[in-house]
Order: sequence, then C-alpha cells, then structure tokens
Amino acid sequence: MNRRIAVALAAVFLLGASARHDHPAPVVKAPGWGVLEFDAPAPESYALPALWRARDGRVLDESDQTIDIASLLGDKVVLMSFIYTSCNDMNGCPLATHVLAGVQRAVLEDPALAQRVRLISISFDRAHDTPSVMRDYGSKFRALGSDWPFLTTATDRDLEELLDRYDQWTVLDYDPEGRYLGTISHVLRVYLIDTDRFVRNIYSVSFLHKDTVINDILSILKHPSGAH
Repeated sequence: MNRRIAVALAAVFLLGASARHDHPAPVVKAPGWGVLEFDAPAPESYALPALWRARDGRVLDESDQTIDIASLLGDKVVLMSFIYTSCNDMNGCPLATHVLAGVQRAVLEDPALAQRVRLISISFDRAHDTPSVMRDYGSKFRALGSDWPFLTTATDRDLEELLDRYDQWTVLDYDPEGRYLGTISHVLRVYLIDTDRFVRNIYSVSFLHKDTVINDILSILKHPSGAH
C-alpha cells in the first residue's frame, strides 16, 4: 500500500476513534420511567414493617405560611420526596416527580383511594425554590382534586434539621475556583408514611416505580398497624 495512503487511513481511523471516545456515555433511564418488567406482588400478599417514626420539621407552604410537617401526617398515607426544581439529573428529582405524578393518576382513578393518599414534594434548594417558585412548579404536575403540596423552607437551619431528620444527603456543587454551579448532588429517597406516622418504605432510584408504590400504599392500608 502506498505509504501516504496508509498514513492517511491511519489518521482517519485515529480521528474516528477519538471522536467516538469524546461522546458521553448514554444515560440509562431508571426503571421508574418505563413499564414495570415484572408483576408486582399483590397488596394482600405482604406487609411492610414500620421502619421508624416520621419526624417533624418546619416548612413553608405555597402561600408562604409556616407549617409543621406533622400537620400533614396522620390523616392519610403520605408519599414524600425531597427535590429541587432546577435538577437536571434525569434519574434524580425529575424521576421522583414523574413517579409521584403516576401515583397521582392511579389514585385519582379511585375516588375512595384519592381521599386516603397525600403526596408531598419538599425542596432542598431554599435559595431558589421560594414558595412562589414551588407553586408554579407544582401547577405543572398537580391534577384537579389531588392532595399534593409543594413545600420549601424559610431558613437554612429549618432545611438542615429537616434533611438530617430524614437522613437526606445533599451537597452544593462548586467549581475548582469555589464558584457555586447551581446544582446539588443528592441521593434520591422517597418515603412512604402510614397513618400512624411510621415510615413503611424508603425508595431509591432502582426501586421507585408507580406500580410498586401503589401496591405498597394498598398494602399498608390493608395492614395499617405498622408499629409492633
């Protein structure tokens, strides 16, 4: 082979390999974005033991009024998530809100069940997610007749205490020069709380799916005594 042609072909190959390596790895969607790939256990076939008693904390509602988390617990089964509205991690906050919206749709199909379930989304980006931001964000997802408050906190101390009580890990992201990047690293945790105010399940990214959550809700309604 002509040496010039060989060199040119080698250069093309190397450039092609380099270009391929420059592409980011495809993002694998969490199971909650798709159809459940197995049959979820029937609600009457299992019980979820109590993990620990749900903790209280001060939050701001969408009208900028201070309320206690405890005031939202006890009368209904609660599915609660910590999020921030500008999260760009598909398998983070957007997944949590997507699954809660799916649970909302399923719950509203049964009027009796709709009266027994409350969804809660709480922001851990207090600086940006003001009550008005949370109200606008919630309006994109909350359906008519749904009990789904979108909450934030008034002070750093209120936020830190709440996150600590629910073992919700978050870290603000900074560049090497110490400039805040506007993103927050966090671990996805969604809490299922019964009417006795006990946490009955904690969902991570790999186990958060509307079908299993609905069956868990039905299960604890059938087996309401979570504490032993």
